[in-house]
Amino acid sequence: MDFWLGEWALSWPAEQTGGEAGIRLTGRNSVTRLFDNCVIEENFTTHDGGFRGHSVSLYDENEAIWRQTWVDSAGSYLWFTGGLVDGEMVLSTEPTEREGEVIVNRMVFTDVTPDSLEWAWQRSADGGQTWSDLWNISYQRHA
Repeated sequence: MDFWLGEWALSWPAEQTGGEAGIRLTGRNSVTRLFDNCVIEENFTTHDGGFRGHSVSLYDENEAIWRQTWVDSAGSYLWFTGGLVDGEMVLSTEPTEREGEVIVNRMVFTDVTPDSLEWAWQRSADGGQTWSDLWNISYQRHA
């Protein structure tokens, strides 16, 4: 996940997070290494500081997968596993039952270049056969 390291300026359609259609919201993400480069730490914040999130990720050599734990200012605690799938980094949650539906969440990193990438938060209610985008963030490397 070295592609993700750095300081990032973020933007996304406001309506995806409850805002007005046609407006783009912004945020920042700082992604660094810790513990002799074995852990990747993420610190996310929206433009107004109203939402903050933190993750730690590591590569589990025994299982040959990436693991990530996410916590945020809304009280969420999520854990993901995954890796490269057809050239894209995909990290997914285990299926959970919510209001009678079995839900799987995932994040997908796509269109990765040295200075930009696209990130999608997606959900499936049919065991991963189809996915709906819930939040799409465009990353631009901060100068």
